[in-house]
Amino acid sequence: MFDAFTKVVSQADARGEFLAAGQLDALNSMVAEGNKRIDAVNRITGSASTIVANAARSLFAEQPQLIAPGGNAYTHRRMAACLRDMEIILRYVTYATFAGDASVLDDRCLNGLRETYQALGVPGASVAAGVQKMKEAAIAIANDPNGITRGDCSSLMSEIGGYFDRAASAVG
Repeated sequence: MFDAFTKVVSQADARGEFLAAGQLDALNSMVAEGNKRIDAVNRITGSASTIVANAARSLFAEQPQLIAPGGNAYTHRRMAACLRDMEIILRYVTYATFAGDASVLDDRCLNGLRETYQALGVPGASVAAGVQKMKEAAIAIANDPNGITRGDCSSLMSEIGGYFDRAASAVG
């Protein structure tokens, strides 16, 4: 896992080149927007339980077969596993957001997750739908302009949305 700075330096070093002006500008922009990134991560982290619970509640309302007898989230143990997995995905999305790099999400969370779910008979499309519900809630919370660093957050919200989309694609 590399943060954005280490990744840029590592790539330039592998090519035996100096950092390009565009790379320096991108890193400078990331530093300048750092408080917004931290605010977004803090907001998502502080609301993680609510994000997961509301996403699960909405998912089960739309797909009640999941919590019906024989469903993949039927029994307390299976429901707890479902909520745990949603929380883990959300946590790794916050790590990727903080680092400005998806490699931690890919390497530590998503690699092999689809295969694991298939082996366990977990419906990937339902997990992907739950991830999308978390995305909507997390972005709404992180993008609320009250009490955070002022400025345009559209690029950061797009980045966060991309991490959720990456997770949904990996399981769906």
